[in-house]
Amino acid sequence: MAGGQWAAQLPPAVQRNLRWFLTDGLFAQVAESISLAYLSLYVLSLGATRGQIGLMTSLASLSAALLLLPGAGLARRADQRQRVALASGTAARVALLLLALIPFAFSGQTLVTVAIALAVIRETLANLALPAWTALTGDIVPLAWRGRYFGMRNMAMGVVGITTTLLVGRAIVSIGGESGYQWALIFAFITGLAATFSFAQIKPPVVAAEAEAAPGGGAPLLQRLRANPQFIAFCGAAAVWNFSLYVAGPFFNVYVIEKLGGDALSVGWLSVVSSIAALPGQRIFGALTDRWGPRRVQLATTALIPILPIAWLFVREPWHVVPINLLAGFLWAGYLIASLNNLLILAPQDERARFSAVHQMVVMGSLAAGAAVGGWVVTEWGYLIVFMLSGIGRWLAALVLWRFTRAAPPAAMG
Repeated sequence: MAGGQWAAQLPPAVQRNLRWFLTDGLFAQVAESISLAYLSLYVLSLGATRGQIGLMTSLASLSAALLLLPGAGLARRADQRQRVALASGTAARVALLLLALIPFAFSGQTLVTVAIALAVIRETLANLALPAWTALTGDIVPLAWRGRYFGMRNMAMGVVGITTTLLVGRAIVSIGGESGYQWALIFAFITGLAATFSFAQIKPPVVAAEAEAAPGGGAPLLQRLRANPQFIAFCGAAAVWNFSLYVAGPFFNVYVIEKLGGDALSVGWLSVVSSIAALPGQRIFGALTDRWGPRRVQLATTALIPILPIAWLFVREPWHVVPINLLAGFLWAGYLIASLNNLLILAPQDERARFSAVHQMVVMGSLAAGAAVGGWVVTEWGYLIVFMLSGIGRWLAALVLWRFTRAAPPAAMG
């Protein structure tokens, strides 16, 4: 049973949806684990520079941000959400297949340019579906059990991610060169389609139609935002957090390869370490989120996560990253559960799609700016400076979250 013994008290239709949502997550995790761990390294193997890797990440985040509000508009009606998520997700997975095949059609700098373009398109399409996915999640998963359900789901996805990252990393090294990465991306495409099929089996509950936006462009949305200062503060903290995150984010795996003498298998093992540490984190923080509230859990994790990039200043061998990633996996498990639950609470139910789009626009815009700045800084001053700047910026974000947000009232917690 998806969710454990507590799920047995839910109606059969809800239980069925939760099972298919779990299956979707497991297959999606396989594809996402491959993309997160190896896509940048694949583009690097095609001849991209460090600056181009930063540019790729920046463009992906920026283009995704531009389409989030249109995506929210498409998902405003409850009966359209699943179709929007399925169409965008499928197209994003096709981009993975094209990435695997382009070395047969292009070479040199043209190959690098096409690869970057496809990576940007994939990220953009995936984020176009995010408002619909977030709103649909609020419809599918009962509020009172979200922490425990997502803790269980994320823990299962973590096990799958561990296995995938390790086995695919070994396969890439065994096959060697570009071919190893190509086969990995083809496998990600196939499992991504399996996730799409699983997501299509979900039958969302019938909910009341939300009010259509009044004439006048963005004015109604702006009015709703102004009436929700806690959400604005939440987005402000997210802006500082994600800018700081992606100042260094695109370069950790590249640093392992270029400066520490690692290879794809090393990157895989380090990702596995993080995933293993996330398993108890999912269970512990899932229950704590339901008990304490998501704000307290998010505050605790945002105060500790900034230690991680600072610790990279002392890394001299690939194995030195192991304790960092152990702590990272545990803390990020709590942060992700708490942040999603906080978003679902702070966004009004009838505006979940548009509010989640606004939040994600802030996130993606911040990621784009952070990656662009990080790419410039790492080229001019090296990796260690961006690691230090990332840690300092994350502490500033934790301060903003603590100072300008408040806990949700009990009624909002369910």
